[in-house]
Amino acid sequence: MHAIAEGLFTEETPPRLVGGRHRQTGRIVFPCPAGSDYEPYPLRRQGTLWSFTIQRYRPKSPPYAGSDSFEPWPVAYVELPDETIVESRLANVAFDAITIGMPLELIQIPFERSGAEPVLVHAFQPISQPSGQPTGVSA
Repeated sequence: MHAIAEGLFTEETPPRLVGGRHRQTGRIVFPCPAGSDYEPYPLRRQGTLWSFTIQRYRPKSPPYAGSDSFEPWPVAYVELPDETIVESRLANVAFDAITIGMPLELIQIPFERSGAEPVLVHAFQPISQPSGQPTGVSA
């Protein structure tokens, strides 16, 4: 399976998101803008939940290219310390367990598209506790 967009992730394992650092000011953004003002910059893999909402209705299609079956998902803004804030899906956490400030880590998840092979997109999940159980998820 390949990423939904070229240059979205680094080639290392585990992968990181590729942001952009402004060559003159050092400002970091995501995603990396095209053009010569920004250079690719690998972002941190861990951050904290800055804000979120639950996407409870199927987005318009196009541009939404999801599968025909729709299930609500959490959409978050994840603050990567000293870098930027990234919009992302949240994964592996119950809606009622999501809390502002919770520690999160980057993962890749498959995104199924109608009539096409799935692609990898970025998401964040709660950082696992020593027991291996993600934070905020009950057994």
